[in-house]
Amino acid sequence: MPTAFNIKTFSRIMIAGCCGSGKSTLARRIGQYSDSPLIHLDQEYWQAGWVEPSTEDWRLKVTALAQQDKWIMDGNYSGTWDLRLPRAELVIYLRYPLLLVLYRAMKRIVTNYGKVREDMAQGCPERFSLSFFHFILVCHFHRSHEHLRQLESLQSHQTLMVFRSPKALNRWISSFESPA
Repeated sequence: MPTAFNIKTFSRIMIAGCCGSGKSTLARRIGQYSDSPLIHLDQEYWQAGWVEPSTEDWRLKVTALAQQDKWIMDGNYSGTWDLRLPRAELVIYLRYPLLLVLYRAMKRIVTNYGKVREDMAQGCPERFSLSFFHFILVCHFHRSHEHLRQLESLQSHQTLMVFRSPKALNRWISSFESPA
């Protein structure tokens, strides 16, 4: 990796990984160094009261979002990777240890319970759900392996960065952060 990384050379950045890995936090952090707008897919997907859109409506929305000239887009929603991945110039995948993502997910719930997070749709307050933790387990043990296999086929003009620890991610971020 070069000693200096210019995040501004990428117009479309896709951030994926299991729930609790810090995708939205990373998107906001990168957004400080980029002029690309942030798109939190959780905000786009959910409707007030945790109502899900139809598959057709969701794919139409993601198609429109992905066609924009610039974006930093965080969220898995792997059913729409076929729409986003070909447009992404930089793909960041967070593949952290299971205990870390479980801890982070629980901490997020406890910290934000009953409140709407800034990266979530209005009318969708943080809540506790066993099915959410089941989803994390499925993502960690099954989907993440499928995701990483899919990411092996990126085109030559696309850059893939897989981070397996927050420490490695922070080292990378420090390569383009400059003192204020």
